[in-house]
Amino acid sequence: MDPTLLAGILGGVGGATRGLVGLFKALAVSKRIKWKYYTITVVCAIVIGVFTGMVFNYDTRLSLLAGYAGTDILEGVYKSFKAEKVMVVRK
Repeated sequence: MDPTLLAGILGGVGGATRGLVGLFKALAVSKRIKWKYYTITVVCAIVIGVFTGMVFNYDTRLSLLAGYAGTDILEGVYKSFKAEKVMVVRK
């Protein structure tokens, strides 16, 4: 199998796994599931997996881990920019 394709698949599997954890959390508290957000997360994980695989000589374990952890990092960045009010205090 092509190493780039394998890195993308494993990155996607990592992102999908991360997304499933979020889906189970949402179902536990009966929140509405955002399928568009889930899909974007998995697509980003595929891209992260491919680039991580390319940089680190297509290590499959690292692509899988990067897909999982990478989407977690992206989610943190998304939440930080989602803040509606920012208060700056001068001393």
